[in-house]
Amino acid sequence: MKNILIVGATSDIAHARVRKWAKEGARFFLAARNGERVQQVADDLATRGASLVACFQLDIDDIVQHETMLAACHAELGALDIVLVAPGTLPDQTACQADAALAVREFMTNAVSVIALLTPVASLLEAQKYGTLAVISSVAGERGRPSNYLYGSAKAALSAFCEGLNACLFKAGMHVVTVKPGFVATPMTQGLPLPGPLVAMPEKVAGDIVAAIEKKRDVCYTPRFWSLIMLVIRAMPRFLFKRASL
Repeated sequence: MKNILIVGATSDIAHARVRKWAKEGARFFLAARNGERVQQVADDLATRGASLVACFQLDIDDIVQHETMLAACHAELGALDIVLVAPGTLPDQTACQADAALAVREFMTNAVSVIALLTPVASLLEAQKYGTLAVISSVAGERGRPSNYLYGSAKAALSAFCEGLNACLFKAGMHVVTVKPGFVATPMTQGLPLPGPLVAMPEKVAGDIVAAIEKKRDVCYTPRFWSLIMLVIRAMPRFLFKRASL
């Protein structure tokens, strides 16, 4: 029976993943900003077979509350087998270019606040000497595209942090999976002009995440064809990249 902490539990990707774990009788501690929605997720998991579901209303940007949340989680579950960290927003790039304060807030939500949470989570896993940490980043962090470079730079910072954290915790027997989804059909991307063939459903991404956790992969591109797409994009010379419509 797995003990699982989900931060950002109301995201479509996280919810799709935890429904599968619930059928296995897992025990959950769910944290998210919207208290009403996280309770709805908890009720859904209980009906699907979860052994225990506890909730905590957490704004990821309220860094002071991180330790309080983790203490509440420990009181409910004890040691953790899996931690999935999935909070984030999709900023309006044009709005961020016009408003420095907004740009800083969005960067904090997508990078700084998540890194602040991962720091005590890593200490917790290191103390118990086992466990897997999965963190949702994005393929957008691989190169700075003009259409979303604020978001991309935040995810680049998060991915670099997770890479270093993985190397650090590996020596103590833990594992960190950096999840890099491409386009996913969620409310966050609704209405955007996305290329249909490249858009994945949350259930597909959720399945890839659990496979990456089980196989202890360092990086999970999801769907997997994004690893090839990003290989090409990373190899593109800068003089071509900045002229491409990406």
